[in-house]
Amino acid sequence: MTRIFVDGDACPVKGEVLKVAARFDLEVFLVSNQWLRMPVGPKVTKQVVPEGADAADDWIVENAARGDLVITSDIPLASRSLEKGAEALGPTGRAFTTENIGMALAMRDLKSQLRETGADRGFNPSFTARDKSSFLNSIDKILVRLTKG
Repeated sequence: MTRIFVDGDACPVKGEVLKVAARFDLEVFLVSNQWLRMPVGPKVTKQVVPEGADAADDWIVENAARGDLVITSDIPLASRSLEKGAEALGPTGRAFTTENIGMALAMRDLKSQLRETGADRGFNPSFTARDKSSFLNSIDKILVRLTKG
């Protein structure tokens, strides 16, 4: 049975995930370093992990399995999730796959180096209505495929 794991601390689509999961009747884990103040349904677990740079990521990777979906903008977490056989999807609707994760990791490292040298100020674009729409389209397609097969 497919489950959804959300890297919850900075995820802008938690509400959307909960609505889609309810429609598919799926279990959801909202994983964060702090208590999330939001209403949830009966199949939703708020998992609070200890403080630490990768505590939420580690919990997700330890618990996710083949056929599950991980929602994250953290590219290393997406990579680790794919290694476990889970699917990974960013909040802007970008699906991470075994085919594109290497390039995503390389770009992340390059941008990090550019920020360190001052060549890039590191501003992230705002989350838009178009991002939300793309996310909803992508999660629906992934969940249809995972739950049908």
